[in-house]
Amino acid sequence: MSFEENQYQLRRDKLKQIEALGQESYPRKFESTHSIPEILAKYSDSTGEQLERERVNVRVAGRLMSIRGQGKAGFAHLQQAGKRLQIYVKLDFVGETGFQLYKLLDLGDFIGVSGYLFRTRTNELSVHVEEITFLAKDLLPLPEKYHGLSDVELRYRQRYVDLNMTPEVRDVFIARSKVVKAIRSFLDARDYIEVETPMMQPIAGGAVARPFITHHNTLDIDLYLRIAPELYLKRLIVGGLDRVYEINRNFRNEGISTQHNPEFTMLEFYEAYADYHDLMSLTEQMLAHVAREVNGTTVVSYQGREIDFGNWQRLSMREAIIKYWPETCAPASQISDFSSANSVRKLVERLNATHTPHMPYDPDEPAGKTIANMFEAVAEEHLWQPTILYDFPVAISPLSKNKKDEPEWVERFEIFIGGLEIGNAFSELNDPEEQRRRFEQQLSERERGDEEAHAMDEDYIRALSYGMPPTGGEGIGIDRLTMLLTDSKSIRDVILFPLLRPQKQEDEVMQEATGTGA
Repeated sequence: MSFEENQYQLRRDKLKQIEALGQESYPRKFESTHSIPEILAKYSDSTGEQLERERVNVRVAGRLMSIRGQGKAGFAHLQQAGKRLQIYVKLDFVGETGFQLYKLLDLGDFIGVSGYLFRTRTNELSVHVEEITFLAKDLLPLPEKYHGLSDVELRYRQRYVDLNMTPEVRDVFIARSKVVKAIRSFLDARDYIEVETPMMQPIAGGAVARPFITHHNTLDIDLYLRIAPELYLKRLIVGGLDRVYEINRNFRNEGISTQHNPEFTMLEFYEAYADYHDLMSLTEQMLAHVAREVNGTTVVSYQGREIDFGNWQRLSMREAIIKYWPETCAPASQISDFSSANSVRKLVERLNATHTPHMPYDPDEPAGKTIANMFEAVAEEHLWQPTILYDFPVAISPLSKNKKDEPEWVERFEIFIGGLEIGNAFSELNDPEEQRRRFEQQLSERERGDEEAHAMDEDYIRALSYGMPPTGGEGIGIDRLTMLLTDSKSIRDVILFPLLRPQKQEDEVMQEATGTGA
């Protein structure tokens, strides 16, 4: 018999003994007068004399995280909302039945206690228990106190255990909640309206990505889990909602890495009568505001390096390539001609002649795509401090407005912080005929084998044909932003239940122990 199976059976037996004492095995409710955080906040500074004089009676519940007995008395710690409070249980005060219940408790069990606050001889704030109520049995043993779940993948699979054993994990997800709250307060204060758009869409649009496909039986049509809400949000701009935002779940059928999860959360917002320059300023203000709301300062530490969300640089894509061009390839002063496919090819050849790893190059690709790949190879890793990278090739930006004086470039920017790309913004393309040409260009890319190329969306072109005012639009990754603000190395650390490979179905021991086996 395995340790886990043995523990399960022993605890099942204890649960039956607890029932025999007259306790419900799984009661429906416990009336509390205080939470553990409330007690700690209100009485942590109270002396033992003050507590004795005031006689503070409490009813409080939580999970048992430590138990130690001393004959006819014992101490334990209850945990609730990430905070712990000591309880003192003595036979003379809880009675014979109450003390028998106490001795049947295991680490991880939920109980409620009533009694009064006092300080022990070691001056620890505690509850002098007068009554114990059993609330739920932990049938599987929690990990050891000082090690928690040491297997990283097991931590993700069993987040419910990880949250109990690792206070820092809980803090990350509290911070994530604050990130979303701060974004909402910032945009709401500027007259943005929060909206909801479809998560199942007949056309996967608004981004360049592979979608997940599902099927609606009644309508007998295939649908796509959204890769972005962009085209629906811009339909709302057409409809006269001048400032809209959505904090949305997106789904992309792509690889998994420390920066990518197939299901992720984005903020997308759109403002009529604005362009990408307006959104640059708004972005800098918003992210500084979020950092202050979450951490109390714009300066954070990420992976051993300092980042200041209050200090931004702005570079065009071409300026970034020039600024970070490896000197071994050629002096940066010679890297300036991005005007034609031939000049871009020469830059790639110059780069690959002396620099490794070599940059992949396909001469049949549009020159703009090659320039974007060159930026990733040369400059992206250097963008640690908050950076707005602006002006992108039209070839990789099918939904952006062209620059007035450079039609092969568009008014688009991305946000880079800590080596991560966390946002993307445009002056939105609002010419329906030009939008159709862009979609047709994307269809050509699809025919060449690019599975991520954008599909044609006739209804969106129809919406633009009714007239969309000049508009700026932006998307920011909530997961990556939370990584930066909580010093989390992997996106899995900021998603409560990240997607993982299936575990092998060989848990026969637990099936037998729980009676669920064949």
